[in-house]
Amino acid sequence: MSVTPIFSDRVMARLDELGRISDVAEHLTRTTYTPAHKQANDLVGGWMREAGLRVHQDGIGNLIGRLPAVDNGAPWLMLGSHLDTVRNAGKYDGMLGVIAAIACVEEIRKQGLSLPFGIELVGFTNEEGTRFGTAMTGSRAIAGTFEPAMLAAKDRDGISYEQAMREFGLDPADIASCKWPADIAGRKLAAFMELHIEQGPVLEANNLALGVVTAISGARRYRVEFKGLAGHAGTVPMGSRRDALLAAAEAALYIERRCTGTPTLVGTVGQMEALPGAVNVIPGLARFSIDIRAGVDAVRDLAADDVLAEVQAIAKRRNVEATVTPLYNSAATPCDPRLMDAVEAAIKAQNVPGMHLPSGAGHDAMTIADLCPVGMIFMRCTRGISHNPLEAVLPQDVELATAALYHFITHFDPAALAA
Repeated sequence: MSVTPIFSDRVMARLDELGRISDVAEHLTRTTYTPAHKQANDLVGGWMREAGLRVHQDGIGNLIGRLPAVDNGAPWLMLGSHLDTVRNAGKYDGMLGVIAAIACVEEIRKQGLSLPFGIELVGFTNEEGTRFGTAMTGSRAIAGTFEPAMLAAKDRDGISYEQAMREFGLDPADIASCKWPADIAGRKLAAFMELHIEQGPVLEANNLALGVVTAISGARRYRVEFKGLAGHAGTVPMGSRRDALLAAAEAALYIERRCTGTPTLVGTVGQMEALPGAVNVIPGLARFSIDIRAGVDAVRDLAADDVLAEVQAIAKRRNVEATVTPLYNSAATPCDPRLMDAVEAAIKAQNVPGMHLPSGAGHDAMTIADLCPVGMIFMRCTRGISHNPLEAVLPQDVELATAALYHFITHFDPAALAA
């Protein structure tokens, strides 16, 4: 028996519209402190206002909508996800969690419900770290864990995070003002809930639309630079070369070997650049990224330490200089068991089965965990594909996921977490 959509038509249409806002015309790429960032905040902020939220952009560029409780002393529930993307992205990663939450607030207002808590809905900036390599700076600012050293990070054009902020109209000195409880003294944050596509194949493989996230894997990221010596491709003997690109290639292959065969451990080289970049010149400089994750911190840390040691060993063998810059380090984050129970109840209320599963991808929830208990709802995506324009979802799954989020919100009891 078919069910008349309450949420999915509106949510899908808005995701389509938001997915057309990009830094480039060829595909979806929306990075931090670009005109597309501003356009997205303006568009989503308008939808928040239509839903009855009080909207502002904070000092680091997060988009925030508030629905206060009648009681000024009531606790708050934070909802949301991120609005930035990777390069050549899909249009559901992150954005689903923001747009679905807006739809839930609209329904709460339509039904005339009075909740015993306030709602803070956040469209986080720079979760992905695409432009500067430093991830989750928006949620870090809210959690009070933003590190000033991140301001020095530079994009591929040499523009620093700090410079980009200023060009966007923000003052880095205002980042401290983003920390919860920000401008409303005494606010208690009871919990954070994030709806997100799974970005993996597990739910689909089990023919399930929704899942309860148990934990979020921790990650360590680095930027590595090998400096060798550029030379003529036709005159320098193979044994005399100081080829920076071959050093980087050897390191990438080691990462593959080291991170294969251990449960939940994964390692990725997602960026690589060789200079001067001429077909007849031996690369004298190579830069690449390293991303290592695991569900257990000790497993991840051991692998990362081994990789960094091998980078130095490769540099010595190949007579090149190695510079390693740490970009990001996060511990694995368990979801709160009481919130997991509430998510499971919300899924069951939709008359569909669910399952418990970890997240291999990082999320803003792991940063907000420094402030309060966190939970996540996963929704399947087609073939588990994400960070790719082939990223796709089913409208009926969006309906179920948004309805489950709505059930969670309207049945949320802050007192149960305080007990």
